Amino acid sequence: MTAKYPSARRRLPASALTLSFLLALGATPAFAAEASADGAGDDAASAAVEAAGAADAAGQFDDDVSRGDVIIVTARRRQETAQEVPVAISVIRGDSIEATGNFNVVKLQQLAPTLQVYTSNPRNTSVNIRGLGVPFGLTSDGFEQGVGIYVDDVYNSRVAAATFDFLDVEQVEVLRGPQGTLYGKNTTAGAINITSNQPTFDFEGRAEVSVGNLRYRQAKAAISGPLSDKIAARVAIAATSRRGTLFNTTSDRWINEQDNLGLRGQLLFQPNDDLSITLSGDYSKQDPEGFGTAFVRVGPTQRALARQYDGLVAAYNAANPTRPYAVPSRNVYDRLTDIDASLNAGNKIGGASLRVKWDVGPGTFTSITAWRFWDWKPENDRDFTGLSIVSKSQNPSQQDQYSQEFRYNYEGDRVDFVVGLFGFKQRVDTQGTEQQGADASRWSLTGAQAGIPSILEGLTATNTQYLKSTSAAAYGQLSWKVTDALTIQPGLRLNYDKKTGFYQRIVTNGAGQVLNCTPIPPATSLPAGSVLAAQCGVYQPQLTQPSVSDWNFSYDLNVNYKVARDILAYATYAKSFKTVGINQNGLPLNADNTPNLDASTVKPESVNHYEVGLKTQFLDRRATFNLSAFRTEIKNFQATVNGGQFGTVRGYLANAEKVRSQGIEADFKIVANDRLTAYANGAYTDAKYKKFTNAPCPPELSGGTFQPANAAPDYSQPGVPGALSPRQCDISGQRLPGVSKWAFSYGAEINAPLELLAKEGQLYFGVDGNYRSHWNSNASPSIYTEVKGYALTNFRVGFRSDGVDVFGWVRNAFDVNYIELLQVAPGNTGLIAGTPGDERTWGGTTKFSF
Repeated sequence: MTAKYPSARRRLPASALTLSFLLALGATPAFAAEASADGAGDDAASAAVEAAGAADAAGQFDDDVSRGDVIIVTARRRQETAQEVPVAISVIRGDSIEATGNFNVVKLQQLAPTLQVYTSNPRNTSVNIRGLGVPFGLTSDGFEQGVGIYVDDVYNSRVAAATFDFLDVEQVEVLRGPQGTLYGKNTTAGAINITSNQPTFDFEGRAEVSVGNLRYRQAKAAISGPLSDKIAARVAIAATSRRGTLFNTTSDRWINEQDNLGLRGQLLFQPNDDLSITLSGDYSKQDPEGFGTAFVRVGPTQRALARQYDGLVAAYNAANPTRPYAVPSRNVYDRLTDIDASLNAGNKIGGASLRVKWDVGPGTFTSITAWRFWDWKPENDRDFTGLSIVSKSQNPSQQDQYSQEFRYNYEGDRVDFVVGLFGFKQRVDTQGTEQQGADASRWSLTGAQAGIPSILEGLTATNTQYLKSTSAAAYGQLSWKVTDALTIQPGLRLNYDKKTGFYQRIVTNGAGQVLNCTPIPPATSLPAGSVLAAQCGVYQPQLTQPSVSDWNFSYDLNVNYKVARDILAYATYAKSFKTVGINQNGLPLNADNTPNLDASTVKPESVNHYEVGLKTQFLDRRATFNLSAFRTEIKNFQATVNGGQFGTVRGYLANAEKVRSQGIEADFKIVANDRLTAYANGAYTDAKYKKFTNAPCPPELSGGTFQPANAAPDYSQPGVPGALSPRQCDISGQRLPGVSKWAFSYGAEINAPLELLAKEGQLYFGVDGNYRSHWNSNASPSIYTEVKGYALTNFRVGFRSDGVDVFGWVRNAFDVNYIELLQVAPGNTGLIAGTPGDERTWGGTTKFSF
């Protein structure tokens, strides 16, 4: 029997909503119902029982509903209860996101220990799971994301979407491990699935206002209801603003602000119970002055002392005694910077989608058609100092993407399956400019040339580039119930990708003349000490037109066994891939200064993933404990390589021979009673380069001779080991950047009945926190970019009753000093800049709903 569901979600009784909210604070590891649009109205229990499709599931659902802790999930593209899904997943409900102040994916890692998100600006954002996903460093358009970001089933190819505020979100699911046989776009590390609240045929609305220190202001509102008996609509808006967290002594203002606005509208047409059509549109923008960095430290390199940061500053001050240079503070937690280039982070993203769901016989046909755009207008200070070394650095981009997915789900007594087709087309255009400033010669040249500003001042590299990307896939997964306890679940995927790129860099000097750095044999190369040689040593004209296509076949197998009514064991093997990539930021140079065309394309990653897990319920199902262990091995890992020189190459992709990530994850929650709930999640992740012999050298080894793996440089005599700067080092055995070995999150809430202003409700107190052990913030781990571990604690206290919730909050309550990201300044001078994490913040929130 196949149940029919109305596509508009009906509201549960207030008591069930209250208990569901308490459970949500436990960040239950389960996958959310697809778009949460398939709810069951007032008779929620009976519909969900039919969806689960088993007699014992009916009993379980009835028991769970009485405590409000059931979550219907579609991890395998069909409705099931959370603990029946043999997949490692964390779910954070919308109310929990709001209560804990985690308003975007970047902040979400505080609730999901296996998620790592780091950003120096929206474009250069890394979203990883278990240490895997994207190369750590400057972003290139030419590679795929290892962690897919989906909003209402629509794939977002630009990771910039992670920096926007959540907009009318019902819940967020973090899936760990390869996802390819059930999702349109293949991802090797996992997926973040964001589900928004859907239109309803019951009139409802909500509004929320928050204020806090740092001039924090946030407002959200949503309204939903019927336009007729067959058409419903929903509209939502959210706006956030906050003063910056770094004070720029050069511009005399705070930078790194929050300035976000988001809009979403949805229209649902439901002519009958078998068919629903949803048209959605959204638009979000950010326009802060950001994102700048502050001085963190200087570390010795292998360069000559005069060519390291402190030596260069001393030489500058000797030449400019009337205006000597010094950073405003060498303590990053003073939150002072003096960067002098213009800053901007204009960021717009949006699009439209059409989703059709049609119950056909024993299954459901789904079509998702989508268009999305991204418009990025940055301005950066790439030298990280108050000196005019790089006076302009910007790479504005415009992207359009189109996707179409067809999917059919079949549900039977013993066999369920899903099959799908996915098509994707993308174009990204970028117009980049980088320009040398008045102090560039002092910083980048030697001898007499260092004292002649005109050699490099105004030297400009202008690049024009585009990427055309097309992919298509057929995928499917079968679930065979061998017995009532044993299920075997194989899946297959066939994938085709084609990428075509164009990159042209034109170099002009301060007088606007186009430079001709035509490569010539070394024996007749440009004379040493010539102005043209100096200029071409900083920026080289380049033209590349890479093109590549590739087919990939992947598969997975899951076997799960219901050991007892409340114990599920599972094992998974997945053979996956990340498709071929191209280099879009320019190529490294050969010895004769010609582009190394062999680096135009990057081999696809080959992934072998193994995982076992256990899902349990106990204490009359008031508690759950889930455990998973995994090992992921990747050949030809796509990594970022950057020699650290000013302007020559922003960073390009190369293949590390082998990477391995393994670990153990645990999730526990308990709903002790209607008054107390708690959760604790933890992860141990051991992620490292098993073999990477051509990696970029860390700053402590720059300027010296080649160093073998794990070599300990001699810092007692900087500059002595050698005069030539090696381009590559062997970092085999080093840990992957951006991932802590240990990560934990926890939370609890207790409430008591209270009558306030003639309203019956609850007085509640909540606490949540997270801990991350130390991690490294450079593509090649460096002793200078090691980020210390830290623990953050948040509190909230408030009163809620039917339709009203008022609470005060304090985040980072103990005002812990911690670093969000460290960056190695270009030029291999030993300068390290970074972004301190938020200081203690506090405020209040008022929410109304009807």
